[in-house]
Amino acid sequence: MFKNALIYRIAPTWMADLELIEAGLEAARYVECGASQEKAVGWTEPRGDENGLLAESVAGQIVLKLMVEVKAVPSSVVNRKAKEELSKIEAATGRKPGKRETKEIKEDIKLSLMPLAFTKISSVLVWIDAKAQLLTIGASSTAKADEVITYLVKCLDGISVMPLNTQTSSAVAMGEWLSTKAPPAGFTIDRECELKSPDESKAVVRYSRHALDIEEVSAHITSGKVPTKLALIWMDRVSFVLTDTLQIKKIAFLDGVFDGTSQEKEDGFDADTAIATGELRQLIPELLAALGGEMAIGEPAGA
Repeated sequence: MFKNALIYRIAPTWMADLELIEAGLEAARYVECGASQEKAVGWTEPRGDENGLLAESVAGQIVLKLMVEVKAVPSSVVNRKAKEELSKIEAATGRKPGKRETKEIKEDIKLSLMPLAFTKISSVLVWIDAKAQLLTIGASSTAKADEVITYLVKCLDGISVMPLNTQTSSAVAMGEWLSTKAPPAGFTIDRECELKSPDESKAVVRYSRHALDIEEVSAHITSGKVPTKLALIWMDRVSFVLTDTLQIKKIAFLDGVFDGTSQEKEDGFDADTAIATGELRQLIPELLAALGGEMAIGEPAGA
């Protein structure tokens, strides 16, 4: 369900009302790009049923899906055609078009090519755990997550979210786990990590499919390199990569977690969603606890 997860705290003043959420999203339902439209963003059905619900409630968890469609016109094509047009104008009038006119010509050319442009469609899953007051966005970058939050705030009246902050930064914690070869209870260090030097050299060391309980890794940390990514396994059920910005990437549910669910059901959406969110609902608080717990708003680090 989720391959990546950026987690945010929902302000306690917002109450999750399913009917109000559905109504708010309906006003911004996804409609594909028109012939001359460069980008279309809107909410679509998480279950995939046409004209279905935009806010699905499964086992007390609310799942949404934001669709993003972008039409890309290669700048090289626009520049080439603009150059041809500018040459025609100069030959006909004896003058060289200025910056403003050149810009307008390029915009007109781009608009004329838009109906022929290559279309790229992507989607982002959103999970609201109203009881825990957590918002999880299945994005691979903060920029994409910010776009989702912008649309959430626009559509859901009164919602306010903020990034999670922990008492111990994930970079410091990952360095400690690697140095001591002692991950927190319930977690196992897997076979992938990235270490970066904070100095001007910007040196990077990456390990992939490699044992990390070696002195070489400890030596890199002792010399000042900081872990920016570390692969972990939780309870032999979920594998993931933790980053220095508290992003959870490459989420994979291990053998046995989904046994007897979607393979035996005509529609496994409910079963798969319930299991995936159920696993992550247990993993997330344990990960936060391993990082010293969540920092209260306005609380200084290490309080």
